[in-house]
Order: sequence, then C-alpha cells, then structure tokens
Amino acid sequence: MRITVLAKAVPLFLVVALWGADTAGKTETVKGYVLDSACAFTKGLDKPISRECALACAKAGSPLAILTSDGTIYWPIAGTTPSAGQNDKLLPFAGEKVTASGKVFERKGSKAIVIDKIEADK
Repeated sequence: MRITVLAKAVPLFLVVALWGADTAGKTETVKGYVLDSACAFTKGLDKPISRECALACAKAGSPLAILTSDGTIYWPIAGTTPSAGQNDKLLPFAGEKVTASGKVFERKGSKAIVIDKIEADK
C-alpha cells in the first residue's frame, strides 16, 4: 500500500515541480544584426547581405531575427497570447545592427526575445 501511494505521489510531485518552473524569462540586452531568418540559417552569414535583401524577404513573409556576433540567433516573439508576428517592430532596422532589450527565453538551444526596446546600434 505504501509503495502504491508513493508510486502515485512521485509523478504528481514531478508535474507540480515542472509546472512551477521559471518561465518568466530573464531581462537581457542583445546586440546584433536584424536579418531574414532563412538567410541566418541557410547562408551562414555573419551579417545581412543588404538592407534591401532583408526588407524584401520580410515583406514576402519571412520572419526577421537578430543574429549576434557569436552566431546566436534570437527569435523575436510577442509577450501576449494569442501571439503576433514581430516583423513590424523590426522592419525599420532590417539589415542594420541593433541593441534590443527585453525578456529572453531559452528552450533546448533556441533563444527568443520579447523586445521591450530596440534601437540602432551606434
């Protein structure tokens, strides 16, 4: 009987522990280039080909991302549910180097940022 109760309690404890995991993100500042996400992955770029190229891809529907100097790609996401695309927030900076601050989330190697503030890097 004790083993049966314990066998049921352990999985319940794990669910509660995982449910309470920190999903609030950490406030960080990220510096990098705003570029087309497809080019960030498929072309191995260190920076955008051009502003025009990044704009053309974004206007065609490709999500923009922020690529840092160490090669990390940050996916801009909304902090609301239902969520919304973030290209409108990034379009003015397409092809440029930026400094963005906000909550950063990480999951299995992927990084995302809810942008609170973004400006051209000087």
